[in-house]
Amino acid sequence: MNRPLPGTRALRTLEAAGRHLNFTRAANEVGLTPAAVSYQIKEIEDQLGLVLFTRTSRTIRLTAAGAVLVEAAGEALDTLRRAAARARKLGRDAHHLRLSVGARFATNWLLPRLPQWRAAHPGLDLTFDISDDVRDFAGDDVDVAIRYGAGRYAGAVSHRLFDTVVVPVCSPALLARGPAIARPEDLAAHTLCYVDCRPGGIVWPDWPMWMAAAGVPDFDGRRCVAFAESSHVVQAVLEGGAAGLVELELVDRELEQGRLVRLFDVGVKVAPDYAYHLVYPAGSRDDPRVQALQDWLDGEVRRRPSGA
Repeated sequence: MNRPLPGTRALRTLEAAGRHLNFTRAANEVGLTPAAVSYQIKEIEDQLGLVLFTRTSRTIRLTAAGAVLVEAAGEALDTLRRAAARARKLGRDAHHLRLSVGARFATNWLLPRLPQWRAAHPGLDLTFDISDDVRDFAGDDVDVAIRYGAGRYAGAVSHRLFDTVVVPVCSPALLARGPAIARPEDLAAHTLCYVDCRPGGIVWPDWPMWMAAAGVPDFDGRRCVAFAESSHVVQAVLEGGAAGLVELELVDRELEQGRLVRLFDVGVKVAPDYAYHLVYPAGSRDDPRVQALQDWLDGEVRRRPSGA
C-alpha cells in the first residue's frame, strides 16, 4: 500500500529542521514554535513509518533515512519555487517588467526618477523586488536586477551603469553651529560617521582612507562611528550631529535641495571593477522591455554624470 506523502508546508518544516539540526532555528525560519516543529516532524515520521531524526536531551541528528528525505524535500521545494517563478513570469504580459533592486539604490536614486520613466514609457509597468540579495533569475520572480559589485554573474549579462565615489557631507546646521570646517583636519572636531561594509571582500572607504586622500596622514579613526547601512549615515548627518561619508550619486536629491552640503572636492572611489550594474539573463538580451529599461537608465546616467 502506498503511504500518503507530506504536503509542502510539512516539507518546508522537514527541510529546515534537517538543514539546521535545531528545532528552534527551524521554527524561526518557518514561522512556527519549536514544539510545533517537533510535533510536525513526528507526524511525518508516523505518516511515512520512518525514523528521520535521533534525539537526545541536547542534540538532534539525521538518520540515514532522514538524510535522504531532507535532501529530496529540498530538491522538491526548489523545483516548485522555480516553477512558480516561471509561471508568474508567464502570467505577466509584455507590458510589465519586474526589477530587483537594493533599498538604498531604490530610495536614493531610482524612485526620485520614476516620474521620468513613466513619462518616457507610459505603456510599460515597472514593479519592484526590494532586496540586496542576489536573485536567481531561474528561480525568483524577477526579470532584471540592479546590483553593486564587479558585475560577474554566471549566465547573466552585466551592463555597467556607473561607479561611485564616496565624499564627506554635513548639514547646513552643522556648518552654522561650528566648529568651522575650513580644512580637512578641522573635521576631527566633529563626530564622523561612515559605512562599515565589505562588498565582495572590498573594504568600503572609511575616514582614514578619505583623510589620506585629502593629504592628512595617520588619521586615527577609532572615534569614528560605523553604521551597517548608508541610510543610517545619511540620517545621522541630516539630523545635524555629524559629518558622514556617503556615495555622492545617492545623495543627489539632498544636495540639490540644500539639505546636505558636500565638504571639499576630494572623493574616494571603490575598487576599479566595482560599479552599479543592470543584470539580466543572457536569454533576455533581445527583450524589448529590458532594452527599454537599459536605454533609459543609460540616459539618466548621461544626464547626471557620475561624480557631477
